[in-house]
Amino acid sequence: MNTSLKNTARLLGAGLRALLVLSVVCGVLYPLAVTGVAQALFSGKANGSEISDESGRTVGSSLIGQTYDLPKRNPDDPDEAVRPDLRWFQPRPSNGLGGNSVNLRYSLILSGATNRAADNAELITWVTEAKAAVVADNSTPDHKVLPQDVPADAVTSSGSGLDPDISPAYAELQVHRVAERNGLPVHRVAELVDEHTEGRTLGFMGEPRVNVLELNNALKAVR
Repeated sequence: MNTSLKNTARLLGAGLRALLVLSVVCGVLYPLAVTGVAQALFSGKANGSEISDESGRTVGSSLIGQTYDLPKRNPDDPDEAVRPDLRWFQPRPSNGLGGNSVNLRYSLILSGATNRAADNAELITWVTEAKAAVVADNSTPDHKVLPQDVPADAVTSSGSGLDPDISPAYAELQVHRVAERNGLPVHRVAELVDEHTEGRTLGFMGEPRVNVLELNNALKAVR
């Protein structure tokens, strides 16, 4: 009996020591090491890929899209149509899964697609109306946008509903409108788009893209 108790006590003691050692190594030392390396080598990404304006104020993350809308005329009216603020480059549509009471700059709190088939009547209506709005909003007295000029990402949401990027074609389509609304030369706004156009990752993955938040942050600096 005494031998059995001693063996049990020895095993419990060994298990407790292993628990303490593993808790310190896995629960303290390893997280500290990983956090230290991340902060030292990838501080921007480790902190959420935050973007700051000229004053140093954080205005968002390069990983999550934002909307640029005008304030509601009647904040208490939930049915009032959202109107885009046409001084800014506009992102992709964000038809998705839920309302957002936290980040008021974006219309989603949940990530997800619309889950409509290509022949779904509601989706077709969304796309048709979105294309007409893109044409109307981006046509200026000196530049007429044609329906066939509207790229797919201008009228459809991404799979996540949170895409922060648009295609260079959609960004270029908005140049004349943004220039007119801000009193800037068209060539200067076009230069901003070129400066913020990223190529394919490693030269072959994905598509060329423009981060809307970064582009609008640069636009704000030259207005």
